[in-house]
Amino acid sequence: MPATILALGLTPGLLLGQGMNPLDHVVNHPFLWTESGWWIWSSQTGNLLITLIIMGFLFPRFAKRSSTGPETEGPERYLPGNRSTAMLEVVCLYLQEQVARPVLGDNTKKYMPFLWTVFFFILINNVLGMIPLLEISTLILAIIGWIVPGQNFAYTAVIEHRAFMGTTATGNIWITALLAMIAFVVFIGHGFKELGVRGFLEHSTGGAPIFLWPIIMPIELAGYFIIKPGALAIRLFANMTAGHTMVATMLMFVTMGFQAAGTITYVGSFAMQVLVTAVLIPIYFLELFVALLQAFIFMFLTTIFIGQLSHHHEAEGAHAQAA
Repeated sequence: MPATILALGLTPGLLLGQGMNPLDHVVNHPFLWTESGWWIWSSQTGNLLITLIIMGFLFPRFAKRSSTGPETEGPERYLPGNRSTAMLEVVCLYLQEQVARPVLGDNTKKYMPFLWTVFFFILINNVLGMIPLLEISTLILAIIGWIVPGQNFAYTAVIEHRAFMGTTATGNIWITALLAMIAFVVFIGHGFKELGVRGFLEHSTGGAPIFLWPIIMPIELAGYFIIKPGALAIRLFANMTAGHTMVATMLMFVTMGFQAAGTITYVGSFAMQVLVTAVLIPIYFLELFVALLQAFIFMFLTTIFIGQLSHHHEAEGAHAQAA
């Protein structure tokens, strides 16, 4: 029985075995729901909770360790507490000084807490999607079902595709759309606060005559309300879904190798699994790079959208000199 539980929990492509569908490792899986069909808990809810724990408990500790110590420590008070804190501090400073400040200028410190939060929230969720939490969830349910008599949790997890954690939350269009709407509220709110209503309209029309506003404003409003949030949401969702589907497809071939062991020689099955694993390793590193890149792109585009609705003092100075 323990060997069966281990096989159920750790065999690559566990959920693919039922229908050989790579999307089973990407889509959200329900765990608890009401009689009317409303989901109370799902696999991606578990991932979001893990992200909350990481950001809510670990990041304040990192911030405390990276803060300047008392003067009695001398020059060492400026050094971070450990290597992980130093690495995190380097990343934060790069995002602030090299990415945000050239775009936001004096507004950089005002918006950096939000931009850091967006970056690390997306990055952590992207990386969590690469960890086999779905299989770990199934393994835990199988162990509980083995310990508790009459509870066939392994059957429930595998056949009904139920899991309390796993799959990539940023591969869910609803979550990425919510992130995009939050970013929309931030940069639109900044635009009205920075420019005022009239300044916002003049900025959106590029100084065109008022009689052209009925033509220009619908296009600009579509850009603010649809195109920009849509670009943020769809880009992140599509990249995470496509990347993890590709990884799941490679894992499906490993599963096929295990299944083929009964019909072909074990040498051929083993060779197939080794070949697929060798190809999967560089793909995993590529997917890790994509996870970092997509978090950076979302944060950078949000910064650009905020900066576009700011006063451009350099341009105003140049116009004044020309006059």
